[in-house]
Amino acid sequence: MFQLSSRALAILIFFFSSVTYAAPMPTPAAPIIGAKSYLVIDGKTGHVIAALDPDLQLAPASLTKIMTTYVVFGALKRGQITLEEEVTISEKAWRTPGSRMFIEVGTRVSVKDLLLGMIVQSGNDASVALAEHIAGSESVFAEMMNQHAAAIGMYSSHFKNATGLPAAGHTTTASDLATLTRAIIEKFPEYYAWHSIKEFTYNDIKQSNRNSLLWRDESIDGLKTGHTEDAGYCLVASAERDGMRIISVVLGTASTKARADGSQALVNYGFRFFETRLLFKAGAEISTARIWKSANEYSRLGVLEDLYVTFRRGSYAELESKLDIPAVLVAPVAAGQPIAELSISLDGEELLTTPLRILDDNPAGSFWQRTKDSVTLWFE
Repeated sequence: MFQLSSRALAILIFFFSSVTYAAPMPTPAAPIIGAKSYLVIDGKTGHVIAALDPDLQLAPASLTKIMTTYVVFGALKRGQITLEEEVTISEKAWRTPGSRMFIEVGTRVSVKDLLLGMIVQSGNDASVALAEHIAGSESVFAEMMNQHAAAIGMYSSHFKNATGLPAAGHTTTASDLATLTRAIIEKFPEYYAWHSIKEFTYNDIKQSNRNSLLWRDESIDGLKTGHTEDAGYCLVASAERDGMRIISVVLGTASTKARADGSQALVNYGFRFFETRLLFKAGAEISTARIWKSANEYSRLGVLEDLYVTFRRGSYAELESKLDIPAVLVAPVAAGQPIAELSISLDGEELLTTPLRILDDNPAGSFWQRTKDSVTLWFE
């Protein structure tokens, strides 16, 4: 009751073919690093490449500012604030301890400078100033952080402030931070680029980005470091090579060197032993299905967004595909309606499952078409 398009058929034949190829070497275990928790994922698909207790709730230190940044970026995109508008610096922001961009109480500083001071210099003072400007107070801004976190699926995180300074119950996980990083990259690419800036000067004080990987590896373009006595040394790193993005979250190492070396090792591991490919483009015909009692005898099936898959490098020929589709589909069937399910697996492990949707409207056919198909179905 369904048939594959020529392109899809060629792909599936390739999946199942017995063509002789050099079998890939088994993937080695991820490198051992001295961290309490870590997670490495593909930034496009979210596929987990390596993990160590990724759902362990820990203090995030200045990684909190990634969430602060996300909220500010959202306010910019919605037009609630602009980069050019100026923020009056409160005494609370000025007095906030820890890393700072050295803003002065009573002065007016642009949103853009405060963002750069927070992203590049990890300024706690800048974080509080932005929080107060957007929400009126840091405590209300923390409520906004938690609302945004829940909205994107960060279910194991709770924020008490905009800086990451120690506070009881202020926790997150490597899994949630990876989710947040993907969201920033996907939703705010124009602002995400600021995470690769290596230094920023404000008030005649030049400070370097604490992410040392920006100098070590040109493919690294973010994202944020953090450190408190409770949290240890932490780093969220993101890198792109040949169109593939790797996100690494490392929490609770013993030193700046350990977090940098460990993050670099995990990023390299992801690129070396895994790859991500586009299987089908949005709107492309993957299969066709028989639509009974319709003006159209067959209708195209496909995906509404580009479909990517991440798998062990060199194992593309071993991918297996399975298509589940109802035996009988009866009109009317609207475009966009999920009809079938496509799953891709490797060595018995399911890599992805996605619905295939009808790409065309299929209204009910004429009286004659409906009658003829009813008789045919009765005999089926």
